[in-house]
Amino acid sequence: MHKGRLEAFSDGVLAIVITIMVLELKVPHGTDPGALLALAPVFLSYVLSFVYVGIYWNNHHHMMQAVHRVDGAVLWANLHLLFWLSLFPFVSGWLGENHFAGLPVALYGVVLLAAAVAYYILVVTLRRLHGPETEFARAVGGTAKERLSLLFYFAAIPLAFVAAWASLALYVGVAVVWLIPDRRFEKVLLEVEGIDPRP
Repeated sequence: MHKGRLEAFSDGVLAIVITIMVLELKVPHGTDPGALLALAPVFLSYVLSFVYVGIYWNNHHHMMQAVHRVDGAVLWANLHLLFWLSLFPFVSGWLGENHFAGLPVALYGVVLLAAAVAYYILVVTLRRLHGPETEFARAVGGTAKERLSLLFYFAAIPLAFVAAWASLALYVGVAVVWLIPDRRFEKVLLEVEGIDPRP
């Protein structure tokens, strides 16, 4: 099967996720700075979630450049990833509305962890489909960033019940690590085309 519909559907879902998240930002009823300041927790949770969705979209886009075909298993693995990403508006809204309380912070981490695992499952499913001697297989592989992300998520979830701000700092740390898109696929594809991937 061709990958075009999978990419288009994924792009559409992520666009809707961002749209739903921004709708949580209610217009304040007052005109004084205090009315705007009251929205700060909701706005900050929106910013963090927007960055995470952007990271997933970026890396998904780069990865799909090395994908030549998809099958039913890939479609389901991609839907699994989209399921967890579609929960971002809920956990982001709950996080902001409750001013970063322990349980919402922990649940936010659970969704982040589940999305990371779902992305890994998608990568494994695509690698199995394409085989070990392809550009895709050459580009994937465990990196320090992935291991560090999982470690931070596992630490942040229980930490949320003790020190929610420390837990949030770990989530922000993971986002900062991933702000630069995963260029492994881009590098391999440039090498295949005979282009030096170094800037």
